[in-house]
Amino acid sequence: MAVAFAKEGADVAIAYLEENDDAAHTAGLVEAQGRQCRTFAGDLAEPQHCRDVVARTVSELGGLDIVVNNVAFQEPVDDFLELSDEQWRRTFSVNIDSYFHVTRAAVPHLGRDSSIINTGSVNGLRGNKALIDYSASKGAVTALTYSLAQALLDRGIRVNCVAPGPVWTPLIPATMDEEKVADFGKQAPYGRAAQPDEIAPSYVFFAAGLLSSYYSGEVLAPLGGETLPG
Repeated sequence: MAVAFAKEGADVAIAYLEENDDAAHTAGLVEAQGRQCRTFAGDLAEPQHCRDVVARTVSELGGLDIVVNNVAFQEPVDDFLELSDEQWRRTFSVNIDSYFHVTRAAVPHLGRDSSIINTGSVNGLRGNKALIDYSASKGAVTALTYSLAQALLDRGIRVNCVAPGPVWTPLIPATMDEEKVADFGKQAPYGRAAQPDEIAPSYVFFAAGLLSSYYSGEVLAPLGGETLPG
């Protein structure tokens, strides 16, 4: 996604947890497009870190026009009663609280025609019995998107959501056993999960005012051929 934005002329700031090598590699890809890239390690579940990331981005890149909230935590459970208080709180701290803290810090720096893009999930639209907390948090992302789109309308800030189906990200092998990884995405009509670069154009579309000036409070769900009611 960062490279997709760089190809369109954006300087990029990336917040990540602790994957230093991956962050450095991605920064190199962005810089190969002739754009600047800043990387900030830390836990976005911490409100102060969210504020620091925004402040450093504005200071080091000279401003802020697009916010992409794209952090997530998931831990499947086989039974609802296995879901601990600690896991529930961690999931919401990462998956929805961080979106609130980053967005609240960013809004004073965003001018008219700026864009906020939240990452939801198909699981937030239909639920998932093995990802109860994750699905609930992603449902909250959808509601946050709808509400912020209304709240920020007078500021001229568009707020939208991308809610993908199965996508090959590092989260998948990190949280699933080998058997589930082998079958991941096969339930989609396409018979496979998406690659990240198949989803990135959805974010670029929502960021580009010339393409999506009439879009706010929308959820775009790239699901590999699946349709949802409503």
